[in-house]
Amino acid sequence: MSWIPDFEIGIWNAWIFIIWPIILKSIPSSLLIKEKKVIEILNTSAPMKYEKILNLISMAAIVIGIIYSIFLPLKFNTIWFYLGLLLFLFGFILQLAVLYTLRKAKPDRPLTNGPYRYSRNPIYFGLILMLIGISIMSLSWLFLLISIILLITLLITIAAEERYCLKKYGKEYQDYMERTPRWIGYPKSKK
Repeated sequence: MSWIPDFEIGIWNAWIFIIWPIILKSIPSSLLIKEKKVIEILNTSAPMKYEKILNLISMAAIVIGIIYSIFLPLKFNTIWFYLGLLLFLFGFILQLAVLYTLRKAKPDRPLTNGPYRYSRNPIYFGLILMLIGISIMSLSWLFLLISIILLITLLITIAAEERYCLKKYGKEYQDYMERTPRWIGYPKSKK
């Protein structure tokens, strides 16, 4: 990673990888999820203090990241490219697994199967892995900084979403939180 960021327009730049999270996010929920009530729940945001500022910061980071990815060359044929690609692919596959799991979601129960068995936030975890993978593939400290800013906004969002889910699902969600890691890991056994 150099202190002066690379700016070079080209076809083989980081935008090739940044489009995939955008494509996954833009797939209409109605194509994947059978229950309309589940779609409503997914589109409901948890009430947060400073929500508008947080959304503004995260949207600015996303827009800057997308624009920067157009000018950010990848470091092909280096060990860093392949390590970043491995992280990116793991995050991408995790995102696909979440989409598959959402197809069978029930509106009156928290999601606890599929990737949600190993992480309370597999969508966010997959996204962060993808962004860090792009940072490594391009050896860009600036893109890594953008990813860290998004991670900080996600940490605040996750805390609000978990409070919301505790109110909505009660003890069932509390038990789920106690046995399932926030990011990723093997679930604790039921006592």
